[in-house]
Amino acid sequence: MTKSFSIELPSNLSASGGETAAAAPLDVKQLVGVVYRRFWMILAGFMTTFGIIAFMTFTQTPIYKAQSVVQLDTEEKNVIDLGAIFSGMGGTTAVVDTEVLVLGSKSLLTRVAVKQKLVEDPEFNDALVPADKGLISSLKGAASALTGGKPPVDPNAGLTPEQKDAAVLESTVEALRGKVSVSRVGTTYLINIDVWSVSPETAARLADEVAEQYRVQQLEEKYEATRKATEWLSERVAALREEVEEKERRVESYRAESGLLAAQGATLTEQQIAYLTTQKATLQVELDRARARADSMRRQMASGAGADGISEVLSSQVITDLKAQRAVINRRVAELETKLGPQHPELISARNEAADIDRQINAEVSRIAGNIENELRVAQSQIGSIQSEIGRSTYELRGNNQALVRLRELERDAETSRILLEEFLTRSKQTNEQDALITADANILSRASVPGAPDSPKKLLNLIIGCLLGLVVGGALALFAEMLDMKISSTEDVERKLGASPIGTVPLIRTVNFMGLSKTSPADFLVESPLSAYAESIRYLRASIAFSDLDSETKTVAICSSLPDEGKTSLTLSIGRMSAMSGSRTLVIDGDFRRRQLTDTAGLSPEIGFVEYLFGTGQLSDAIVKDRKTMLHILPLSKNGHTPHDVFGTRAFDDLLARLRSMYDLILIDTGPLLLMAEARVVAGKADKTILVVRWRHSSRSAARQSLMLLRNFKADVLGVTLNMVDLNRRRHHRDPSASYKAYRKYYQMEEKPSLFNWINKRKPNGKSPKANVAVQVPPSKATGRGEAVDRISAE
Repeated sequence: MTKSFSIELPSNLSASGGETAAAAPLDVKQLVGVVYRRFWMILAGFMTTFGIIAFMTFTQTPIYKAQSVVQLDTEEKNVIDLGAIFSGMGGTTAVVDTEVLVLGSKSLLTRVAVKQKLVEDPEFNDALVPADKGLISSLKGAASALTGGKPPVDPNAGLTPEQKDAAVLESTVEALRGKVSVSRVGTTYLINIDVWSVSPETAARLADEVAEQYRVQQLEEKYEATRKATEWLSERVAALREEVEEKERRVESYRAESGLLAAQGATLTEQQIAYLTTQKATLQVELDRARARADSMRRQMASGAGADGISEVLSSQVITDLKAQRAVINRRVAELETKLGPQHPELISARNEAADIDRQINAEVSRIAGNIENELRVAQSQIGSIQSEIGRSTYELRGNNQALVRLRELERDAETSRILLEEFLTRSKQTNEQDALITADANILSRASVPGAPDSPKKLLNLIIGCLLGLVVGGALALFAEMLDMKISSTEDVERKLGASPIGTVPLIRTVNFMGLSKTSPADFLVESPLSAYAESIRYLRASIAFSDLDSETKTVAICSSLPDEGKTSLTLSIGRMSAMSGSRTLVIDGDFRRRQLTDTAGLSPEIGFVEYLFGTGQLSDAIVKDRKTMLHILPLSKNGHTPHDVFGTRAFDDLLARLRSMYDLILIDTGPLLLMAEARVVAGKADKTILVVRWRHSSRSAARQSLMLLRNFKADVLGVTLNMVDLNRRRHHRDPSASYKAYRKYYQMEEKPSLFNWINKRKPNGKSPKANVAVQVPPSKATGRGEAVDRISAE
């Protein structure tokens, strides 16, 4: 019995075209297997990549690198603050990055190219490089002439001298841009200027020149800005002065026209309204007081109160005097009434005098009430007059306010022009004093030194990169080949990618004699080496058939394959011989009418065979032949056994199977390829079990899957898939690098390898060497491109 081994690709890679591999990790053993299988591909990719990089490294012209460092000055150093016009650059990251781009800009490098006369340097002007007159150039010219190619055309043809000079300068600047690199040092205000050249002196000179031209460009830009600002400010000041004068005249004219005369910050109308409002408030107080007195008088008089009950009367001196007189007379009347009679003239005179005083008091009260009413009417009249004056002034103020809106607009316009004029006068004075204070916003912190060693090529680094890149390319090619690998390599492939049950693997048998001339079939090797790994694998297959169904006995087994040359015939004969050697009554039927390989492999040439018996031209006992080396019975095909009829679909074949079931313990049928012969599918459907033979690293998964689908369509009971012709020396590198045939070969009979010593010892006395058939496990180094020995015996 042999073991099968497998290797899984990563779950995110396709094991073959369009199929996703199982999610199994790619461990070291699997990698070793991939490397072994694709060693020559990896080596070719590695050597090609490494050779290209090494060739480019050792043939490249040495390039020197020089570096100068520029420091940006982000602080204001101007004595006079001119705002945004003359301020130094800010310290933000965006500003520094912008200056980096300016240092590498085409305009700045054009100044450098003109200053250093790079159009005269062949390194930067290709037109100065002498034309190649060597062999390669001659071959290119000859090839162009043979193919009818046109001679190269001068791109500057037809241009004026000025246009040609501009084109040459343009190409020179582009060449310089490819050799200059400007970068910021971290997050600092330092900028590195790197220049590469084939000449170390040129590299250092150009690095310093780029930094110097950057400073010169900054100064020129500031001087130009100052000059333009001065001219513009002068023009604006003159225009603004005239504008301010005109607007101030317009304000005063409008003020006079609208009557908006002002005193102490307010118009006369506003002051009058304020005065009248104050007077109205005072009169309103007096009116309220008079109204209150009048209302009080009316209520007291309406209630019948006398002079003593009216508060306004009590404060009158006249009333007070009259009351005093009345009191005196009242005492006199009282005295006279006690002394005189009621009709006494003196008493009557006293009483009349008292009544006269009462009339005077009532008259005085009426006069006081009339005065109060008069005061109320006067106060109301004053209030009405002031209110009318306020209304008139308010109406006048409303008109003034409407005119004041326009006046204020004119004043604001004039004030704005006045402020702008003052600002421009200040700026103009500052600008005139700025020229002597202008400095560049950058300084050269470190000038470039002449490099002593070339910067490139870095030979050691390039070779290391070549090695790594070569490994990557080789590994990628190997991985790509693994992804496109459509072959079946293990029982795991059978389970995962075919969805079938594997029933063992059968090793590949390579048999040669000492001179490599004699061949032994695998079925003969089985008989000669019953303890070999091959015999053990056949024994395992026989056991799988015997114990395939414990409920019913398996007697008929169809051995199928997808395509020819997959080892089906040799495997069928080997299983039959193993079963016969084990004591079972076994029959093998050759069902491949087109090739009759089983009959040829068994060394038979019958006159009557399988087809003759079915069509009634012979007896079964005459058709069945006994194997020469075992007790196996074979139902072969005669050389004339070809027939266009459907043999396996006939009633005669069904009757034959029924008869053979009673005669034998096991019946094996060697069918034709399933994908090529329809009768093979019919036989599989009528047999108890069917075994699909798949050749290791030869059969494609698509063919095997299609065969399994056909078997299911014909209701065949598939026992499983057998992996045939497995190269044990190569197999461990395909699916399990740790599984070595040497680890368990001691359990099997060793195959004897031919050697000159053994050949001499086995020579017969007559000097002839015997035909010793020896099974040799040929190492992969002696195999062909597909890993098979040249002297391998075809399984069919």
